[in-house]
Amino acid sequence: MDEASADFITLDMLREARKTVRNSPLGVINTPMIPWSQTTLPLSVSCNIQIKLENLQRTGSFKIRGVANQFARRPKGGHFVTLSAGNYGKSFAYASKHFGSKGKVVMPETAPESRSILIQSFGVEVERVPTSCLINVVNRCVQDDNMTLLHSYDDLDLIAGHASLGMEVLEVVPEPDVVVVCCGGGGLLAGVAAAIKLSGCDKTRIYGVEPEGACTMYKSFTEKKPVRMDTKSIASGLAPPSAGRLPYELCQRYVAGIILVSDEEIKAAVSTLYRAGLVVEPSGSAAFAAIVNDKIPDMEGKNVVCILSGGNIGKDELAHFPD
Repeated sequence: MDEASADFITLDMLREARKTVRNSPLGVINTPMIPWSQTTLPLSVSCNIQIKLENLQRTGSFKIRGVANQFARRPKGGHFVTLSAGNYGKSFAYASKHFGSKGKVVMPETAPESRSILIQSFGVEVERVPTSCLINVVNRCVQDDNMTLLHSYDDLDLIAGHASLGMEVLEVVPEPDVVVVCCGGGGLLAGVAAAIKLSGCDKTRIYGVEPEGACTMYKSFTEKKPVRMDTKSIASGLAPPSAGRLPYELCQRYVAGIILVSDEEIKAAVSTLYRAGLVVEPSGSAAFAAIVNDKIPDMEGKNVVCILSGGNIGKDELAHFPD
């Protein structure tokens, strides 16, 4: 898997992965898309926006798509390890229980404790460590404990599974002008962008959105290589310690640019969405935050897609957001 490059991703591969995801026993759903104009959400730009409600997905986020494709292509009953701030870990644990696999999730200490407890409830072990130690601990599990790594964002099968979301978008908006996607390690952004571009939407502009304090893909674009950094953001799911190598390659090829939003803008976005009846976690609100703060170029009169990528936020967390 380490040798995979952007050239490995073909439209046929993505179509096959979509069939796998659609038919997965994990119950992945085709999430609804709704027009922004049919909500009470504010908008200062005159354009036609569709919102993809991946916060309603099985396990509460898009992550189950990539997990479904990963597990379909791995031996049943294996012993897997991964790194996650919560959403991937939840989907990974859900799949591990379903398929009878052993699993361990290495989580950053900054992730909400409630997510660790939820993952453990599926029978999967959790080890919480400083963000800077995530990779080292995962490598130790692989080398010393003979576990198999299922990477949470830098994996060919995972990215192909996430591409199913992009294909669903095109069923509703066949030729979008702009698509806005959150970006952490880059797996979702890479998959959606590859699906849209390889489907022939040459003129579509695809933007990734990152927190200012966890801008690994933004810095990777600047430095022309995947970079690592000490990340910190309220959007913990968008704050892995590095951009993925394969996602970086695909984003370089298919993504128009990376937009940055502040933690304050993300907090406000969560509150605005909640007031409109949409429960979306900070990581899932990044694309929305970029749009409402007029950070996406040239949207006037355009057909735009905004992906709300996850809704895993507890009442205890919501209490810390402004009314």
